[in-house]
Amino acid sequence: MRALIRAVSGGAGGYVIAAFVTSLITGGSVSDGVPVTFGYIFALLGWLHGIGVWNAWAREWFGLPPKPDNAKGWTRYFTFSTDHKVIGSQYLVTFLVVFLVGGLMAMVIRLELAGTGEGFIDADTYNKVMSMHGILMVAVAVAAVLGSFGNYLVPLMIGADDMAFPRINALSFWLIPPVAISLLSAPLLGSFEAGWTAYPPLSVVAAGDGQLLFNMGVITFGLSSILGGLNIITTVATMRAPGMTWGRLPIFVWATFSASLLSLVITQFFAASLVLIHLDRVAGTTFFGAAGGGDALLYEHMFWFYSHPAVYIMVLPGFGVALEVITHFSRKPLFAYKAVVGAFLTIVGLSSLVWAHHMFTSGMAAYLHAPFMVLTEAISVPTGVIFLSAVGTMWRGKLWMQTPMLLAGGWVFNFLIGGITGLFLADVATDVQLHDSYFVVAHFHYTIIGGSIFGLLAAVFFWFPKITGRMYNETMGKIFAVWVSVALALVFIPMFWVGVNGMNRRVNDYQQDLETANNFISWMALLLGLSFVLFAVNLVWSALRGPKAPDNPWGASTLEWQVSSPPPEHNFPLLPEVVGHPYDYGVPDAQHAVVGGSAKSED
Repeated sequence: MRALIRAVSGGAGGYVIAAFVTSLITGGSVSDGVPVTFGYIFALLGWLHGIGVWNAWAREWFGLPPKPDNAKGWTRYFTFSTDHKVIGSQYLVTFLVVFLVGGLMAMVIRLELAGTGEGFIDADTYNKVMSMHGILMVAVAVAAVLGSFGNYLVPLMIGADDMAFPRINALSFWLIPPVAISLLSAPLLGSFEAGWTAYPPLSVVAAGDGQLLFNMGVITFGLSSILGGLNIITTVATMRAPGMTWGRLPIFVWATFSASLLSLVITQFFAASLVLIHLDRVAGTTFFGAAGGGDALLYEHMFWFYSHPAVYIMVLPGFGVALEVITHFSRKPLFAYKAVVGAFLTIVGLSSLVWAHHMFTSGMAAYLHAPFMVLTEAISVPTGVIFLSAVGTMWRGKLWMQTPMLLAGGWVFNFLIGGITGLFLADVATDVQLHDSYFVVAHFHYTIIGGSIFGLLAAVFFWFPKITGRMYNETMGKIFAVWVSVALALVFIPMFWVGVNGMNRRVNDYQQDLETANNFISWMALLLGLSFVLFAVNLVWSALRGPKAPDNPWGASTLEWQVSSPPPEHNFPLLPEVVGHPYDYGVPDAQHAVVGGSAKSED
């Protein structure tokens, strides 16, 4: 806890001192653009110094011996720990909290939309709440599964003792809390109201310097994503146990590897676009201002060149979780394993070629419509392969309907809806009619909640015994799984209807004839929100009081289940040897690996 206190003090002190000194030099207020910019930079440096980057790492740059923090027990979760399992747990708890905060903002949005006209918040406040909800939930979707379970499980699943770059791994997490703090502190400077897309000219000219905190926070988040992606790629490529060939990798490892390729290669485009927005706002440049020769359409191209591939950074790890859970709980080999791996890599390649289908109504050249439409439809083929793999694995399997499997089944249904409705937005003729309507809101939520969040929920319950050493309450888990699946449908399926009937997104009012439908959606949204109270209660109670979990409660075959729950500090007492495929269920005498000198039961 002392490290965390130092980090908070260092961050606050760095911000105050830098903003004050800069305001004296520039002759402006501490809340002006330049002081806020330098304040954030020095706050970030003060935070990292306080949490332990100097002692654990930077001292060596000057020829000094490092002074690692040797905290034990629960206090290590508040330090600059280099243990990948601690870092994975830090990611998980942080993003679950951010997810619940973003969910509360969704409840505020739906309360405002329960009736026509201006309700308890005005249009300006609605824009700010909507913008905050959007960026918080996008951050959760991008990094929750990849950061938490990717960090915790990838070394275990490939037979390694840690990540390739442990200190970079710790740095990638400790860049995240300042992002959350800067976003949640933005209302102190007028917040931001340009949505999570930050389109100019609104993001440049809107009142309030909260937009500056948005820009710098998201740029920092991008740096964290790039470092995390680099780490996972290097770990998988260089640290696999003997016998762990590429063809024997668990499917979740393939999913995180694919998402990390995208994260490493394309994240900088969003960061670069926000740097230019920041310069337009603070330094007087005109990259996107028409009056100075700039072009706002340039921003859209830069933004979507990142942000459509980012959808697959969000959903690929969720795909991996769902397939991992389905194959273990169906007690069958994963159907079309090689085809799924090919589909993951095809998605990585195609995802950077489809960005402009978000821009059919933007005024870009009409001759670009057809190629982007075709490419967008083409990417539905590899995603369809993944869906068919899930269904094929369950077909005639010995299904064990525990909570993770129920949520994985929900993933199958939800992502099917998201994928089918996406075809309407890929085609120019229908997209022109549906663009910027609530049809898009419904599709996007079905894709991201179905592809990423349901994967996150399934992962939480599947690996909860491994991470905590305790079992969750199965009855409460099943009730939650059914509740959240039904409530999700009751919220978002009606949104397709109101969208087709002309309701625009990102505004706090709509035509009178859609009030009944919106009132129903809002009540169902509250029902959906309440389901997460049960989710939180189950996890907190089970982590503190739940029964002790066996090492392998699911009888699963992959390597992480062949060690104790929770795993020991360096994962394996001896380097494991991989001798077979991870999903050879039903194959006589099959085994995946020999751990600690003896074969482990594969069930």
